[in-house]
Formats: sequence, structure tokens, C-alpha cells
Amino acid sequence: MRPEKPSVPDSELDTPVPEFYTFSVQEYAYIHDEDNIPATLLEVPFLEAFSKEHLDQVLHASAFIECDPGDVIIAEGDEASRIFILLAGEVAVVKGGKQLVRMNQSGDIFGELAALEDEVRSASVVAVEPSFCLAVDQKFLEHILPKEDNPAFYACLYEFIAKLTTKRLKATSLYLAKLDEELHQLREALVAK
Repeated sequence: MRPEKPSVPDSELDTPVPEFYTFSVQEYAYIHDEDNIPATLLEVPFLEAFSKEHLDQVLHASAFIECDPGDVIIAEGDEASRIFILLAGEVAVVKGGKQLVRMNQSGDIFGELAALEDEVRSASVVAVEPSFCLAVDQKFLEHILPKEDNPAFYACLYEFIAKLTTKRLKATSLYLAKLDEELHQLREALVAK
């Protein structure tokens, strides 16, 4: 069961998220010529990590998602089986009605942790502007590429996600250190008054 469409208060970030959400993303099966993978996909860091054979398997387990502003790509609390790769546009990660971060770089990944851990989604992801994503179905991948028979593929997948998680943790640590310094300065200013 999907949660009700959340209302989003003004974001602390510079630009607002849509005031309403819809659940009407358009989904298209990705059917590709195995000998002719579009250059746009070959340049996505997540996909670059795979051999040609494994890339073909990943793409067979994928669909294109086309979204308008306000479309919910991932709903907080939903079951997870897909990893999403932003190909174009901009999306916002929203938790409890509050915007946490925006993504607008081709190749940005979201939804990977819940999909890999078989957990429910911890946040929503909403299109801020017209967006286009590749959705990779992790459960289907495990069906066509069982983990025990494909250790090289999963080593590559997990290595990429570990690097991505490390990058995000470093950015979060820097942000928290900045906030801690600002808080320290505010406390000093209050004591000085």
C-alpha cells in the first residue's frame, strides 16, 4: 500500500520541489541490440563497470522510466527491487515530507541500498523536472544471474555500490562538520551577548 501523497513544506535547499506528487510515471521496456548499446549508456559510471556480457544482462533486466515534475519514482515505504540510474533531468529525495538532497547528474544512482538489502524504501524520490531514468530490476538480475554462479558480476556490482556509498558518506561527513562549526559559532555568539 502506498503512502498518501505527502505535502512538502518549503525546502531548505535553494529551489522548491513540486507542491504535489503524482504516481503516473511512464515505463517502457528496454529492448536493445546487444551489438549496439547507445553511447549515452556506455558513459554511465555504474554501467561502465560491467563487461559487455554482463552489461547486456543488466540491460535485459531494465526498463526506461519517463517522469514529469511531481511524479513519484520511489515511494517511501514501498517494497524495493529496483536500482535507478538518472539519465537526464532532476530528482529530489524526500523523507517525511522534507527534501534531503537533489540529484541532477547523468549517472546518479538511487534506490540501490534498499534493493540490495531487500528492504522497504526509506525515502521517496520525486521528479523535480522532466526526467528519464533506467530502472534495473535487482530481483530479475538475481534470477538470470544467480549470485553463486556469477561472483565476478556481483563483485563488480557491490564494489561500485561500496564506492558510491563511501562517496556519499564523505559528503555527509563534510556537511555535518560544517553544520557543527556553524553551531559552535552560534553558541559562542550567544554566550558573548
